[in-house]
Amino acid sequence: MSDERQAGPAAGDEANGAVNREATKERVAEGLARRYRRERIFKHLGLAAMLVGLVFLGIFFYTLIANGHTAFRQTRILLDVRLDPEVIDPEGTRDPIALETANYQRLARAALEALVPGVTERSERRELYALLSPGAGLELRNFALEDPSRIGDSVSLWLLADDDVDMLVKGYARRDLPEALRRLSNRQIEWVEALDASGRVSLRFNRYFFTSGDSRDPELAGIWGAAVGSFFMLLVTLLLSFPLGVATAVYLEEFAPRNRWTDLIEVNINNLAAVPSIVFGLLGLALFINLFGLPRSAPLVGGLVLTLMTLPVIIIASRAALTAVPPSIREAALGLGASKMQTVLHHVLPLALPGMLTGTIIGMARALGESAPLLMIGMVAFIVDVPQTPLDPASALPVQIFLWADSPERAFVERTSAAILVLLAFLLLMNAAAILLRKRFERRY
Repeated sequence: MSDERQAGPAAGDEANGAVNREATKERVAEGLARRYRRERIFKHLGLAAMLVGLVFLGIFFYTLIANGHTAFRQTRILLDVRLDPEVIDPEGTRDPIALETANYQRLARAALEALVPGVTERSERRELYALLSPGAGLELRNFALEDPSRIGDSVSLWLLADDDVDMLVKGYARRDLPEALRRLSNRQIEWVEALDASGRVSLRFNRYFFTSGDSRDPELAGIWGAAVGSFFMLLVTLLLSFPLGVATAVYLEEFAPRNRWTDLIEVNINNLAAVPSIVFGLLGLALFINLFGLPRSAPLVGGLVLTLMTLPVIIIASRAALTAVPPSIREAALGLGASKMQTVLHHVLPLALPGMLTGTIIGMARALGESAPLLMIGMVAFIVDVPQTPLDPASALPVQIFLWADSPERAFVERTSAAILVLLAFLLLMNAAAILLRKRFERRY
C-alpha cells in the first residue's frame, strides 16, 4: 500500500514533467517560428528595398538613354554645291584670308534653292534658307581651305541641317499642332519631306558633339570645351590634393603626438568632409577671386576650390589605409634598425599606397561631378572657345549640363541627356580604375 502511495506521486511528477517538457518544446517551437518569420520578413524587406532601388535606377538610365541616344546622330542634307570662284576667290590669289572670309553660306543656300524649284518670294527663300544650319557654311569653308584646288568644281556634300529640321526628322516635332504653334511651317515640312523622299536627308554621326565647344545653335554645340575645362580642373586638383592629403595623413597617423590639439584637427578634418560643396564655392570666391585676384571662370580657380573639397576625403582614406598596415611591419623594420622615417617611407607607405590611390580616385570622381562650387566662381558663363591653358575661361561638364538643361530648345534636351551619359561613363571609368588599382596592388597579411 505504501509502495502504491509512493508510486502515485512519482507517476504524477513524471507526467507533470512530460507535460512541462512538451509545453517547453511548444514554446521553443513557437519562438523559433516567430524568429524565422521575422527573418523572412526582414529578408523580404531588404529584397524589396533593393528591387525598388533597381527599378528607380532602371527608370533613370532608361530615361537618359531614351532621351540622349539620338544626340549622337545629326541630320544632314546632301547638296550639290558649286564652289564658285567668283564668290570664294574673285581675284584668284588663293589668299588664305580671302578664302576664310568668303560667304560660303551663300553657296550652300544656292545649292539648296536649286533642289527646291518654285521658290521665288523673299519670305519663301527665308524659310527655305532656315532649313540649313549656320554650320553648313563653316563646313564648306573648311572643305575649301583643306583643298583650294577644288575651287571651281561642283561637289556633293552632306551639310548640317538646322536643329528644327533635326527634331522633325527624329520625330520629336509634332506635326499635328497648328502651324502657328510649330517652329516649322507647313511649307518647310513639305520641303523636308520632299528632300527626304529623294534620299537627300540622312542621320549621320554627330561629330560636333564631341569636338566643339558650346554654341547657341544646338546642332553646333558640343562638350569638348567643357571636357577640357574639367580635365584642367582635375589636373590641378590631383597635383595639389594628393601630396597634401597623403603628407597630412602620414603626419597625423605616424608622427603627430596624441594630445587635444591633434584630436581637434582630426575632428575638424572629419567635419570638413561633410560640409556642403556650395560652402567651398563661397570660400573659393572670397579667397581666390576677391582676395588673391585670380581670374573668374578659370579652371585653375575651379581646381583650387575642388582641392579644398577633396582634401578631407583623401586624408581620411589615406589614414584608414595607413591604419590597415599591421603593426608588425613597423616593429620589424624598427627592430632591424630602420629609423622612423625609413620605416614609413620604405615599408608602411608602399603597403598603404593602394588604399590611398583608391581614396584619391573616389575623391576625384566626386569632384568631377560637382557643379555647385563652380557656379559660385563664375564657371556658369557662356564660353564658346576651348580652353588652351588652366588660366583661360572655361566651363565644366556638370556646369555645361546645367546650362543646357536650362535652355528652351528641344534639341538641348537630348544633348543634356547625352552629356550626362558621357559624365557617367567618366565616373564609372574612374571607379573601375580605383577597383583595378586596389586589386592590382592589394597585399593580404
